[in-house]
Amino acid sequence: MTEIYNEICDAFPKQLAENFWMLGNYYFNLYLIKGENSTAIVEMGVSGIVDSVIEQLESMDVKPDYLVVAHPHSDHITGLSGLRERFPDARVVAGEDAWEFVTHPKAIEGMVSEDRFITRMLESKGHRPGRPPLSKPPDFGDFLLVRDGDKIDLGGLTLDVMALKGHSPGNIGVRVPEIDTLIVSDSLGFHYPQRGFLPLFFTGFNDYMESLDRLLGLHPKILCLAHQGPLIGSDAENAFRNAEKASYDLLRRITENKENKNAMIETILSDPETPENTKQIIRETLDDARLRIINDGIDKISEKK
Repeated sequence: MTEIYNEICDAFPKQLAENFWMLGNYYFNLYLIKGENSTAIVEMGVSGIVDSVIEQLESMDVKPDYLVVAHPHSDHITGLSGLRERFPDARVVAGEDAWEFVTHPKAIEGMVSEDRFITRMLESKGHRPGRPPLSKPPDFGDFLLVRDGDKIDLGGLTLDVMALKGHSPGNIGVRVPEIDTLIVSDSLGFHYPQRGFLPLFFTGFNDYMESLDRLLGLHPKILCLAHQGPLIGSDAENAFRNAEKASYDLLRRITENKENKNAMIETILSDPETPENTKQIIRETLDDARLRIINDGIDKISEKK
């Protein structure tokens, strides 16, 4: 897998299939789908890479018609402002509750501070952002609200929208059946190449696992994650079971630490490989969600035994 993975992530834009490319950089991946009539980008990335993404699109002579927000966490949406500025005719597409999340006072403050942190992280990795971090959250404009089962016909290629609960409000996946491709954002967790998945069931364990079960039955040839590249072929097929196992393992470790319910959270936060923006989201959301995760998950574990 290492050779395949390195080949996929060595340059951007990277063509993954006919009329389908990965944009962005190693840390933040966006996906371009070019139909006969319309073009869409799924995932918005962050403000620190948006100028690189624009350069990539201009090098391909592409102007997107749709900007699809996979979910409204800061590391998936703060690039939207720059993309809308450069492509004002493109229509934003978002799932239910995404706009409400973005405009929540707590989310606004966190989004701005997280984008500032991500800009510094990119600078430390040698990626020079082309603009300052955001000072306010992105505006969706007259956006297209999509729900589970909705389709967007690009001409020869179709975006099949899936509402995927458990990770974030407004989280959607996009299936492109004509090329056996599935774009899932963080719905399987955060993927460490060669190591596995860090589960991210921020809004409910049962919902998260039901989404995983649903995705498992689709058997995509290309599984597109939001960070550190897609998985292809057998790696894509194995990813769902690996993510499922990691989720049950994490929940068991949380529930087994009756005396210290923070034990697993502390483990995640102390892991040097856990991304800093993921740690920040965990600090802000997991404390409030922990009891729901534990109570919701015990029955689900019992069903699998």
